[in-house]
Amino acid sequence: MAIADRAAALRASGVDVLSFGLGEPDFDTPEPIRAAAKAALDKGATRYTKTRGIAPLRQAIAADSLRRRGVAHDLEEIVVSAGAKQSLFDLALALLDEGDEAIIPAPYWVSYPEQVALVGAVPKFVQTTEAEGFRLRPEVLDAAIGPKTKALILCTPSNPTGAAYDEASLHALASVLRRRGIWVIVDEIYGQLVYDGFVQRSLLTVAPDLKNRLIIVDGASKTYAMTGWRIGWMLGPRAVADACETLQSQATSNATTVAQYAAIAALEGPRDAFDAMLAEFSVRRRLMVDGLNALSGIRCRMPEGAFYAFPSVEGLLGKKTAEGKTLESDLDVTAYLLDAARVAVVPGAAFGAPGYVRLSYAASQKQILEGVSRIGAAIAALR
Repeated sequence: MAIADRAAALRASGVDVLSFGLGEPDFDTPEPIRAAAKAALDKGATRYTKTRGIAPLRQAIAADSLRRRGVAHDLEEIVVSAGAKQSLFDLALALLDEGDEAIIPAPYWVSYPEQVALVGAVPKFVQTTEAEGFRLRPEVLDAAIGPKTKALILCTPSNPTGAAYDEASLHALASVLRRRGIWVIVDEIYGQLVYDGFVQRSLLTVAPDLKNRLIIVDGASKTYAMTGWRIGWMLGPRAVADACETLQSQATSNATTVAQYAAIAALEGPRDAFDAMLAEFSVRRRLMVDGLNALSGIRCRMPEGAFYAFPSVEGLLGKKTAEGKTLESDLDVTAYLLDAARVAVVPGAAFGAPGYVRLSYAASQKQILEGVSRIGAAIAALR
């Protein structure tokens, strides 16, 4: 958001900036969803609802999850929030006490450690590597679990790397988790955005026996281009859902009523718009990753999912700009690309991954080609 704000400020001053910073689909919310919201407004969907969400939406969430994950949840095991971010924060408050540890594989989404720290708990970072597909290995997880460990926070597909866990990887993690009595929070907000035939599996699917301490976080934002509608949800054990509802009742109460009705249309409506969006993301992914890999000093893994490229820029470190400044970190590279190429990217240090940067390919093919070209010209000017 900070990068996007700076890019917007530059644009407002007349500077032509291409922003690849914000993790938001650039597509409009599909028309059937918007039409459902208008119809709900006309019918008076403007009042409070139950804090955990209207029953028809929770029914739609339960049916969608059963179809995708093969494990049933009843309506009292589901809480709808103002976005998946609120669901995650509710869970941090409900599950973590001061001094508890929460294991967070790095690279990680920036809010995970901040939410853990805000409740007085301790984020315990476990580094993953590009060579291993940015996936947490079971033996590393096992070694990281200590007497103060309360939870694991897992994101698949990942923000920022786009890496996703295949079924074998999930089975390996489940074998550790069965022996360890910790909570497992799985963020699957990008779960349907996968490419090249990658088979997305949920940890809940491969280890349904963990259901009594496994919570799924999901939402409408990424899949249905509904970021501004602020609708997310959690599916988990009844006691956890009850605690999250209690917390939420003292914070925000229900998610926006009309947005809940729009989310029903998203979950139960036609998939044409999503299929078209996914196909376009797949093309953009190739354009961006192949383009970045063609540039000197940059190496970029092909992600399985989400809509992010996460290239290493370590090959640029130590080089000097025309003004004589040495690029010493990914933060320097980010600042240089904004100044010299008028391209906004996010430094990997923000995600616990120094030496990398994140680019969102939720941008047009034309913008991606132009952006990669500008980055290439800026790199060529380095000494």
